[in-house]
Amino acid sequence: MLNQKLQQRLIQKLSPQQVLVMRLLQEPILSLDQRIKQEIEENPALEEASSEEEEFDTIDQESTIESIDSDEDEFQEAEPPASPDDEFSFEDYVDEDEIPEYRLIANNNSPDDVTRENPIVSGVSFQDYLISQIGLHKFTDKQYIIAATIIGNLDESGYLCREIPALADDLAFNQAIEATHEEILDVLKTVQGFDPPGIAARSLQECLLIQLELKRDRTYATDLATIIVRFFFDEFSKKHYDKIRQKANISEEELREAIAEIQTLNPKPGGTISEVSRDNQYVIPDFIITSNDGNLELSLNTRYTPELSLNRDYISMLHEYGGAKRKPAEKDALSFVKQKLDAARGFIDAIKQRQETLYTTMNAIMEYQREYFLSGDDTKMRPMILKDIATIVSLDISTISRVANSKYVQTPFGTLLLKSFFSESMLNTEGEEISTREIKKILNDTIDGEKKSKPLTDDELVDLLKEKGYNIARRTIAKYRKQLNIPVARLRKEL
Repeated sequence: MLNQKLQQRLIQKLSPQQVLVMRLLQEPILSLDQRIKQEIEENPALEEASSEEEEFDTIDQESTIESIDSDEDEFQEAEPPASPDDEFSFEDYVDEDEIPEYRLIANNNSPDDVTRENPIVSGVSFQDYLISQIGLHKFTDKQYIIAATIIGNLDESGYLCREIPALADDLAFNQAIEATHEEILDVLKTVQGFDPPGIAARSLQECLLIQLELKRDRTYATDLATIIVRFFFDEFSKKHYDKIRQKANISEEELREAIAEIQTLNPKPGGTISEVSRDNQYVIPDFIITSNDGNLELSLNTRYTPELSLNRDYISMLHEYGGAKRKPAEKDALSFVKQKLDAARGFIDAIKQRQETLYTTMNAIMEYQREYFLSGDDTKMRPMILKDIATIVSLDISTISRVANSKYVQTPFGTLLLKSFFSESMLNTEGEEISTREIKKILNDTIDGEKKSKPLTDDELVDLLKEKGYNIARRTIAKYRKQLNIPVARLRKEL
């Protein structure tokens, strides 16, 4: 049996304008630049403001739109249906074939205009670099395809990810080539001689051996390093140096020289090419903090954020179609123009609100971490969570999170990720709140100063930090050590 009842609920919904602001807020500066360009392409009523347009009063533009809004409300009287003759057609007024080509090209740039260029880094993948070396060898057509298949199956580090039988199957199904294991291994051996050394290895041990065998200047240390990698690789990887000395019957000095030779090798040869593009990616800061005689100054990086304005032609069209006597076609045109202008004005307002929110939030962070920005000392970093800043600027925590996401700040001590300034707090032995970032700094410095022949265990680190006033559990030490990419004591051991 169905029952009817009334139910009252309170639902909070974001307006489209608020959604737009939230989306723009989480965009870093270069992504915002692309977003603005996309909006300009999609909305003809929005454009980059030139020096003349910047003098055009925005209030006049808005008042014009509002006046048309009021006029439109007054003229909602019924109109007769539009006949086909009343339909507006661009072709009735302009024939594109009759427009001279020179009139379709405009160059309004002046020497005083600011040029905004995005830094773009181009690079060559290590697969392309390797394929370019195939032509340096006397390969048959079949061998060429096998070599290209091998190179295509290398991972980012330069290792061969697939087994030889799997490569044979790929060649059979994709290239219709029957290749024996011996033929593939023969080509693989040649590819492993390509530059950089160690490429196309199937394991770390094979990668190191290839590099050692390709060394031209052979020394006793090189030969001994080859023996260690070939026959005592398991002991070497676990740093059981005493076992290596006993089994190889060598002195500690000889072992030290062999290990030094091994440490010159590259465990990820593919990265020597592929990482060039990644490492050269420019980081564009969203904020810039400078220190002048103890005074911190904050500014937004607006170099890649152009000034926006409403299109004057659309403003004129609004005046033209806004009169009392309008044809049905003109009424549709007016509705279209108003829609585009409203969207353009909303986007401009969202950009302004984004800039204001970014500045307000970053200014609060700068004042909260003033001691750090003045000194650059990590131990001066105060514990800070999203809620602390949200309370100061009277914004929601989710808004602060969007501001901190993927944003960078340029400081006198380097360009840093904004999220790195947020950290949890802990109490030291004196009951004072300290940042977990400060603890990580102390932990890292303590490990850097340890005796490498006898590195400190996690239990010993707990005792040392407790002596310095940081009462931290062993599992917390292990967690921070992993976050700092510091291996366990056994793997930090050196001769």
